[in-house]
This record gives sequence, C-alpha cells and structure tokens, in this order.
Amino acid sequence: MPLQGLCDLQIHVNGQHTFFLHQKVISRFSGKLKKIIKQEKKKTQIKNSGIEILDFPGGAEGFELISRFCYNNGNIKITASNVCLLHCCANFLEMTEKLSTFNLLNQTENFFEGLFYWSWHDIITSLKSCEYFLNYADSCGLIQKLMTSLLAKIAQNSDINNLFGLSTSSASSSSSSDQMKPSSISTNKVWWFEEMTILSPKIIEHFLRTLGAFGSENNSLLLTRFLLYYLKTAAQYCKSHDMISRIEYSCLADTAVKGVILMGKTAFSCRNLFWVLRIVCVFGISKECRGNLEKLIGGNLDQATLDDILVCGHNGGVYDVNLVLRLIRVFVHINDKVCVQKLKKVGRLIDKYLREIAPDQSLKISKFLGIAESLPDYARDCFDGVYRAIDIYLESHPTLSLEERSRLCRCLNYEKLSLEACKDLAKNPRISPRIAVQALASQNSSSIPTTNNNFVKETKVSNSQMVLYKKNKSDSSSSSDQHSLPEQEHEYMRLNLQKMQWRVVELEKICKDMKGQMSKMVKTGAIIPPAHTRALPRLCRSQDF
Repeated sequence: MPLQGLCDLQIHVNGQHTFFLHQKVISRFSGKLKKIIKQEKKKTQIKNSGIEILDFPGGAEGFELISRFCYNNGNIKITASNVCLLHCCANFLEMTEKLSTFNLLNQTENFFEGLFYWSWHDIITSLKSCEYFLNYADSCGLIQKLMTSLLAKIAQNSDINNLFGLSTSSASSSSSSDQMKPSSISTNKVWWFEEMTILSPKIIEHFLRTLGAFGSENNSLLLTRFLLYYLKTAAQYCKSHDMISRIEYSCLADTAVKGVILMGKTAFSCRNLFWVLRIVCVFGISKECRGNLEKLIGGNLDQATLDDILVCGHNGGVYDVNLVLRLIRVFVHINDKVCVQKLKKVGRLIDKYLREIAPDQSLKISKFLGIAESLPDYARDCFDGVYRAIDIYLESHPTLSLEERSRLCRCLNYEKLSLEACKDLAKNPRISPRIAVQALASQNSSSIPTTNNNFVKETKVSNSQMVLYKKNKSDSSSSSDQHSLPEQEHEYMRLNLQKMQWRVVELEKICKDMKGQMSKMVKTGAIIPPAHTRALPRLCRSQDF
C-alpha cells in the first residue's frame, strides 16, 4: 500500500516484471511513455492496470537501468559493458533531446564516437552484452559498428591478407608458413581465437558474414581454423546441454566443413580430417557436408591409424561401425584394382579394427561381417587377423547359435589361413567341427603337391562325408627319396586329424537322427527303455577314433 501511494504508474515489462514509477519522472525523459500516458484519458485505469511494454530490449535489466537514469536526474555511468543495452533502450523509449538536453540517446551516441580508441577487450565485452537483444542491436547498427572496430583491431596486430584472401591456391603455395602445416591445424592458434570463444554463435555468424566467408563462401584457411577452434571449445558446453544449443552451432559447423573440403588434403592430413569429423559431428552437420567430408577421409583411409577410426558410437554401440563401413566403401571405390598396396595396408588396419570392436556386446553379427567382408579378397595376404577377431567375438557372445557361429566364419578364406591358425581353429570349442574340417581341407588342398598322388588318395563318399587313406607301402615307388619321408609322415598326421574331424561330423549326425527318432517315439506314446536313453550319449562319446 505505501508503494502504491508513492508511485502512480505501473509498467509491465515483457509480461514478466512490473515496475512502480512516477509518471512525471519517467515521462520527463521518455517520449514514447509520455505519448502512451497522454493517450490514456482515464488516469484511474492507468493506476489500476498499468502500461504493458512488449519486446523491450534487455528485459527487466534494461528497464531497471532506464529507471535509475530517470530518477538520477539524467545521469548514469556508461561503460563498454552497458552502452549497447542503454543505447537500445533509449532508442526504444525515444529518449531524445526534444524532451531533455543531453538525454540518454545522445549520451550513448557520444560514447560510441570514441569506439576507435576502445581496447580489444572492451569491444569483445560490448559484443558479448548484445546476445540477449541481438536483433534489436543489429537493427540499430551497433553490431556492424562493433564488427568494423573488431576487424580494425585484428588488422593492427596481424596480416589482414591472411584473413581475407587465403584461398586454396594460396594455401598450397604457402606451405612454408607455420599456419599451413597440417600438424598446426588443431594445436596452434592465433592470438584472437581464444578471446572470441566467449561470443555467441549468432555473433560469430555476423563476423563471418562481414568478411564474406559464411557458408559456401568460406575460402579462408585461417577462418576455417578459427571455426574449428571455436567449435571445439563450444563442444564441451553443448555435450551437457539440450539439442537446441547444438542447433545454434550447426551453420558454423557446415561453414567449417566447407572450408575443410575446399582446402582438402593440401592443408589437412588424414588425422586432422578425423579430428574435424569428431568435432563437427557434435553439432549435427548437414547430410551433404557430412557426405563430402567422409569422401575426403575415405579417399585417404590408407593413411589412417587405429586410433583415428575408433570413433565413438551414437546409437548405443561403443564405436561408430557404420562410419567406418562407409569410409571403406569410399576407399575401395576409389582404389579398387588400382592400388593393391594401399588396399593391403587398409586390410591390415581393418583387421586390427575388427579385433578392437569384437568385444562390444551390442555389436550385431551383420555389422561385424559388414566390416570383415567390405574389402576384396586380394586386400589380405593372410586371414589370421580376421580369425582372431572372430574368436574374440565368439568369446564375447557365448549365446550365439550354431547357425550364427557358422555364418560368422563364412567371411574366412581358409586357404589364406596359416597352419598355426588352422590348428587353433580345429581345437576351438566355439567353432563348429564342420567349419574346422572345411578349413583343414582347404589347408591340405593348397599345401599338398598334385604330383604326390602315390602318397594320398581322396574320395568323396557323400556331401557330408569324406574318407582319406594312405596307400600300402608296396604301392610306393621304390625310387622315393628317403629324405622326403618325414614330410610324408607330417602330411599323413594332418590327414589323420582331418579324418578324425569327419568322424566327429558323422557321429554328430547319427546322434541327431537318433534323438529325432526318440522324440517321435515319445510323441506317439512308445515306451523307451531308460537304459538305452542314458547310454546313447555315452555310446557316441566312446567311439574309437
């Protein structure tokens, strides 16, 4: 009640805050409020409901500064941190010289006349203060004034040609400069990079538009480097905030990517390109920019390391397997049947990658096989690395069915497995005996000379059975070299192992058929002696191999 008695005017600012003021005090400096008060014929209505002001620049903070100015008889301390807000508020409320000499609008304009002498820190501080009323500040011409002054400060302390004219051609011709080295892209920074990271993405967009380097117009390596540094700093903030914050940076991320693509591998190494990909993916770049960046990376995949391609997943997986698969496809499309050595280098890299991703519990068989089968067969001289990755995957996924385990092994080229890998595969309890026999058969067929027909014969009995036997000693040529006997015995032992594996397959089939018959007998109501039922597995296990 005492407050209402002292103040005869209520002003509601942006529907959030209410100020109780004196009509005479506020109308003495504000032409807009004076007109509104005069238009109200019924003063009691003003007292009861007040005046509603919408879209007031700066909200309650701005109106509070105006109130202090009015109640302090037109005096207020103007600084670089509040001059933009005071100027916008004074312009909005029409605080001109018509009402009062040296009114607020005039005072702020006089302050801006010394803008050329402002320090770098003052300009950055003033730009930072405009974030909450950026559109209004831009309409008043303040942003353009501050940007011009900002560029003048940069020009005073650096070569302005690097800022405006550094295109692809100049980038390739200036490789001697430290700023052009690929290793400096993510490590070195220019003196003004750090200062400008406190500015909002909208202000940075104004900065780039002023230079004519926004979006597809970006042809400056220096500005591309600045954007990547800026986005790297902003990524720490965006990871802990909602998607709206990330969207604000998406246009800047696209601009950075377009600059990277334009410079290409003349300024960015493969490792730098992966670094760029990790940064910009936080902000959800456009599909076109992402595709072009992946094409650039995929074409240089032979220069990548394991650490480069271990990109974190975004859809529940530990690693982004889909990304690596797309990169491999790009590389194969470019280098297929042209650069075999590059393909083999990528083949060794992918084998390491398979072993790294194999323990991932959420990795599906289709994704694992997609990576394993993405390269042509001649990209690998040896498939031992693929087998090791399969073994790790099977160990980490113990619930896989026999069919799934068999499907997983189909990506192996058994003829390109070493003897040690085949031995390990044959003894591996996680791999079907049928697969083990196929691997041994391929190993034998590739290692046994075709001229050694007097030693081994091979006869197919059926689709699922193979009998191997050694001829009698009398069938052997009497002129055989005695030094070849140890090698023949070695081959004979391997073939015996193969024979044992086939016997296992046969017995598995017999057991499966007998169990099926027993199930049918149970369903039909036949009586099965318990002794036979218990002896069946034991009978299968007690076969003499």
